[in-house]
Amino acid sequence: MYSTPFSPAEARAARARMGLTTAQVAHSMAACGVPVHPDLVSAWEHGSHVPSESQLFALANVLWCSSTTLMGVDPRTLAEHRMARQLSVERLAYRIGMDPAEYRAAEAAHRWDGDLRQTRALVDALGLSLRKLVGIMGRDEELAGHLRSAIDGRWKAHVAPVAEIVVVNETLVGDALRTMHTEFAEFSERYMGHLVARNDDSRLKEVAAERSAYLHRLVDHFWELIGDVGEESPFDSMSH
Repeated sequence: MYSTPFSPAEARAARARMGLTTAQVAHSMAACGVPVHPDLVSAWEHGSHVPSESQLFALANVLWCSSTTLMGVDPRTLAEHRMARQLSVERLAYRIGMDPAEYRAAEAAHRWDGDLRQTRALVDALGLSLRKLVGIMGRDEELAGHLRSAIDGRWKAHVAPVAEIVVVNETLVGDALRTMHTEFAEFSERYMGHLVARNDDSRLKEVAAERSAYLHRLVDHFWELIGDVGEESPFDSMSH
């Protein structure tokens, strides 16, 4: 079962900054609709217990700090990004138009299969970009593999799989892959041209270095070509 990340040290420090006792914290949490015993607050601060999500959110509100502060980590997973925004599964699922059970399963499996509109709503709700979402889902290497194959082979065959990974319409993905395929082909043509012309090794090495640099920045370049859609959120006309 997934455990809420929690830093006892940050909780103690936050309470100290507010000048509150554990009893006062418990009283304020009850006023927020989340009743707890002062001993439980102490147990959190000593690391023997971990608050639930609702308790974490209420504690953050009482201590006037962010959920992320009390979590003690920069959000890494979809669940942690959601908790950083103090959103329950049910609340976020409602906002993105998805069944809560389906959304919970996505978090558990670390696999996002939402449609275009759900994805837009998700990145907006969590303050993410599409690129960040792909990284959170652990699909960066999968994307890079498709891009490497696309630029050096039949790029059209990779349009659909790449579009599925990045949740961008196939027309936009196809435009980006076609551009990258053409750019990469130019490196090969230049290299072969210098080779046939028997130019000096330094020029061949220069072209080879440019090719290597291009491959190193392959994913970055893809997102540059995708543009604002990847940096912010899917655009309104994605579904046309």
